[in-house]
Amino acid sequence: MCGRFNLIDSPQVQLLCALLGVPMPTHNLRADIAPGGSIAIVLEQRNADGQKSRQVSAATWWLLLDPTSLAPNYKYASFNSRSDKLDLPRSAAYKPFRESRCIIPASAFVEGLGDKKTYHKIELENAAIAFGGVYKQYINRETGESVLGASIITLPPLIPQWQHIHPKSLPLMLDMNNKELIDNWLDPGFDRVEEFAHALEPRVTVPMKVTPIDRPSRWNPIADSFLIVA
Repeated sequence: MCGRFNLIDSPQVQLLCALLGVPMPTHNLRADIAPGGSIAIVLEQRNADGQKSRQVSAATWWLLLDPTSLAPNYKYASFNSRSDKLDLPRSAAYKPFRESRCIIPASAFVEGLGDKKTYHKIELENAAIAFGGVYKQYINRETGESVLGASIITLPPLIPQWQHIHPKSLPLMLDMNNKELIDNWLDPGFDRVEEFAHALEPRVTVPMKVTPIDRPSRWNPIADSFLIVA
């Protein structure tokens, strides 16, 4: 993933929040979000009685934070987590993938070809995006301040049309029509992660609207949009 997305108030985002059973993340709406920025994540927690509840929380778009400053640890580019490393015990996302998964809502994202001149804005046709992500909680021992760091899982770019957009990876976009998948993904007690294998296979479940743009931070269209379909 090139490393930019946005989240705006729209009927599509409102519907996504309704399906997830959470309020609109009004404090985290952003027209342009870069790695290290503040994002909204949807997570689920269990109380002492074992009851589950979903909530929207603010997080830093960077999984590995400095435990003292609670700022991104820029030694490691952890705003994305590769799916092929989720089962490696020494990887940063190994434990979060098993204990603290989340959904990162988005309206659109930007991908670059890698030539520093070819960029595309990607949206889902008539739908908001539910990125599959993981998160970690950090607490400053001196101040008690708590911050979440989050990362978007990326998949191999095995969709043929994607080779001309971003040949290195494709972000995981969860199928909101699969209620069992969404429920299990957000359930912190669900540890049978092998059952997510199908969801981690690159595929197009909703047509993607792709628009050539000038620069990642500007989002200005420079050519007509086209669709990528299953």
